[in-house]
Amino acid sequence: MPDPTPFPTPDQDAVEEIVWQGKFITTKVRGRWEYVSRARGIHAAVIVAVEAGAIILVEQFRVPLGRPCIELPAGLIGDHAGQEGEDTADAANRELEEETGYRAARMEVLGEFYSSPGMVSESFTLLRAHDLTRVGPGGGTEGENITVHHVPLATLPAFIAERRARGDAIDVKLLLLLGPALLGDALRAGTPL
Repeated sequence: MPDPTPFPTPDQDAVEEIVWQGKFITTKVRGRWEYVSRARGIHAAVIVAVEAGAIILVEQFRVPLGRPCIELPAGLIGDHAGQEGEDTADAANRELEEETGYRAARMEVLGEFYSSPGMVSESFTLLRAHDLTRVGPGGGTEGENITVHHVPLATLPAFIAERRARGDAIDVKLLLLLGPALLGDALRAGTPL
């Protein structure tokens, strides 16, 4: 197995110190670095759900941003007492149903990713939902007030631009879907970036 730290830094061997810990997050210091992690080693599941040529997105007010955010459906894995060790695909299906009202016949794991590795140690597992069935209204659990959007993939860049112009935040994970539109001619021509 290759060395996971091929670029040694003075900080990697420093002792990790917990500065503060709450119910869901922990702030830490290691060497010169300050960062945040999820408490209890909890991870998130993020779901790519396409139904009839439309991506299913959610809109939710995010307190740290002070405004609504357009996102892929997502949620924490094993975050409630008695759910420790919850299966990632089961958690993804639970969150998809809670937030959007859809249930998938199958969840395909696409990999583990880190959204802001210079500041947050949290990772998420990206999953693709297959064979969707509408089983409820969605909207999240009490107090989440989630709005569900069905956005045709062909109009996604315009939808995101319009929501950004309204002042909504856009989750970084939407770059997964916006990549081809952002890269445009370079991608079509096979031009190296």
